Amino acid sequence: MRASLLQIDVRPDEQVADRRSRVAALVREQAGADLVVLPELWPVGAFAYQDFATYAEPLDGPTARELGAAARAARVWLHAGSIVERSGADGPLYNTSLLFAPDGQLHRFYRKIHRFGFDQGEAAMMAAGDEIVTARLSGPQTTIGLATCYDLRFPEQFRLLVDAGAQLLVICAGWPERRSAHWSLLARARAVESQAYVLACGTAGTHAGVQQAGRSVVVDPWGEVLAEAGTGEEVLTVDLDPSRVEKTRAEFPALRDRVLGLPKP
Repeated sequence: MRASLLQIDVRPDEQVADRRSRVAALVREQAGADLVVLPELWPVGAFAYQDFATYAEPLDGPTARELGAAARAARVWLHAGSIVERSGADGPLYNTSLLFAPDGQLHRFYRKIHRFGFDQGEAAMMAAGDEIVTARLSGPQTTIGLATCYDLRFPEQFRLLVDAGAQLLVICAGWPERRSAHWSLLARARAVESQAYVLACGTAGTHAGVQQAGRSVVVDPWGEVLAEAGTGEEVLTVDLDPSRVEKTRAEFPALRDRVLGLPKP
């Protein structure tokens, strides 16, 4: 299967509607890929807390409509990164990832479980999701597990995704440059311990005064980096072999040997 990670530059001088249209055009250019992945909160910026409420939208809002149409035009599975979701007219905000099928329909959505900010920013402004989300992709015939940014620091979540059948772990992020070493290390760690592919897509540039790490990365089930972006806007495309996941797990059955009183997967 072919995956394309679109590392988007969230520029402060670009209007949200203009960026939405630009990103939708980039998605359309990925025809021929099986899976396309976008970063976290790319419409508004992961650290632009003051704009969250202004640009919050429902699951069928403008981002979903435009990106769903782009997925349909390109005939790809599209992990459209995440949006600031408003649940109901006066409901809470969520950091919600959207997964579209090649027919353009919203197939799954995932509300970020681990909110960043240590009781400030996102952690104070948004509600937490409470469901692990996987999806079986037709065509590539593989199961992906969804996670967002700060989730990457919590291996328990990825164990649950693996137990739910995940073979590819897809992480959208708006990761700051000052912790970029952690980003690279944790992406490889989640791949090794899960014996799964990791596709981690981040943003580029600077928004809300926070320099972004970029460095979107694809890691194989043995922890080898297959492709890594730089720090600017970039499309990272890589061919994957989903059968390598089961081969790795059979040849080195670490997941089978789990103990600690946990039920075996």
